[in-house]
Amino acid sequence: MKLNFYQLGSGPVSLLILHGLFGSGHNFRTLAKKLSVKYHVYCLDLRNHGNSPHDDDVSFGAMAADISEFMADHNIDRPAVMGHSLGGKVAMQLALSHPEKISKLIIGDIAPVAYPHHHDQIFAGLNEVSRRAPASRKEAERILTDYIEIPEVRLFLLTNLVRGADHSLHWRINVDGLQKGYRHIAKKLCGSPYGGPALFIRGALSDYVKAEYYPEIYQLFPKAHIVTLEGAGHWLHAEKPDKFAEIVRGFLNGDH
Repeated sequence: MKLNFYQLGSGPVSLLILHGLFGSGHNFRTLAKKLSVKYHVYCLDLRNHGNSPHDDDVSFGAMAADISEFMADHNIDRPAVMGHSLGGKVAMQLALSHPEKISKLIIGDIAPVAYPHHHDQIFAGLNEVSRRAPASRKEAERILTDYIEIPEVRLFLLTNLVRGADHSLHWRINVDGLQKGYRHIAKKLCGSPYGGPALFIRGALSDYVKAEYYPEIYQLFPKAHIVTLEGAGHWLHAEKPDKFAEIVRGFLNGDH
């Protein structure tokens, strides 16, 4: 699958950035700009997201294979790979399946564990918007309000609402495929341990990487270094952009 992407910088070291569920590569434009001073940064749209193709196979194996194919297509040799949330799990799977293809691993607020299904209300809201076919984003947000309480989450989701050739609004994400395949997204990762350097950055205000998950992290990533970003929740790269960039830059420079 040929993934959509944009790139910044031209340094000798490449960094691939993978976004989370319902996101796109553009979520990391600010961070990419900060890091592109020294690194060649690629921000990818995962399958079923952004402007990348849709496919109902949402397994981590398939998504990791997409990244491997992207690296081959663009002659990218052993890049550092960073992923947030869903993108973090894809990055971890890539490291577990093809450890020889990456140099370093950076994971944002996610662990290789099974997670409960906690996006049911979001899927219900997305489907209701599709059913009611709103004429404007404002109308779509009013529909989402009945399902999603947090305004920032609604606005984040609405970045995926685009106009088609017929001028009607539709979701560019594959809502049906992601919902039907959600069990794959939520599952635990497995494979032979990745022995390379790995940085796990967790938000202090988030419960995605609990202390009880540390043993499973170390089991699969024995060289993992876990850092807690104070004052940040799950969207740590957006909530504390400067500190997050500083931590990532230090790891890429070999400080850990």
